[in-house]
Amino acid sequence: MKKGVILVLLLTVLFTASSVAQQNWGGGVDNETLHFGFKFQYISAEYKILKRADWKEPLADPADGTLFIPSPLTSISSPVSQGFALGFVSDYKLTENANIRFTPGLVFSDVLANYEFADPSYNVQKKVQATFVDLPVSFKLKSNRQNNYRAYLIAGAKYSMDIVSRKKKDDSGFIGSEKFLKSVPNSLWYEAGVGLDIYFEWFKLSPEIKFAQTTKSVLLDRDRAENPYTSPIDKMFLRNFQFSLFFE
Repeated sequence: MKKGVILVLLLTVLFTASSVAQQNWGGGVDNETLHFGFKFQYISAEYKILKRADWKEPLADPADGTLFIPSPLTSISSPVSQGFALGFVSDYKLTENANIRFTPGLVFSDVLANYEFADPSYNVQKKVQATFVDLPVSFKLKSNRQNNYRAYLIAGAKYSMDIVSRKKKDDSGFIGSEKFLKSVPNSLWYEAGVGLDIYFEWFKLSPEIKFAQTTKSVLLDRDRAENPYTSPIDKMFLRNFQFSLFFE
């Protein structure tokens, strides 16, 4: 009888310890009001290009009427290009199912634009080199935890600063056909996505998919009359898909 009681008590203790360990997986991160972490991101970026009504017309030098490129445009497009980002996580717990997150990062992501002409010999691809400091603030809405998993939705905004040297974008001494396609150095974005918190014994891993787009055009058009790659474009928005891994 005593052996049976001891066995029941032992099993009860083991079950209770197992349950506590299960609840504390993730290093107890969900029990903290403020916690930190880091992130890795893969980025797939492109431009959303809105063309002007006269975008097909060849551009002439306003000084003497000489055509920069003596062939009409037939297409302007932006193929998807890849990039990556590294950053940190600051997470503030509002309720059991809601958090505010600040996830600053350094983003390396060049963006491409293809210009195709009636004469294919003039076809060209322009690369806009960019290294951004991203400052995102997001609202995270979480489901109830099921064992070691928890799904969530995320939405917010971010401010981005391009820190690429201005010298790399200076084309003041170039002829029209050699001009750069340039974007503004600072931009405001909106973003939204979904993710999954996965709890391990000592940390929480969160794979996340998110879409982001600038709220305004990022086209730098101050030299529109002298640049055959800027003049056909009315507005140009930068957008991307991000696959992130958060470690907290």
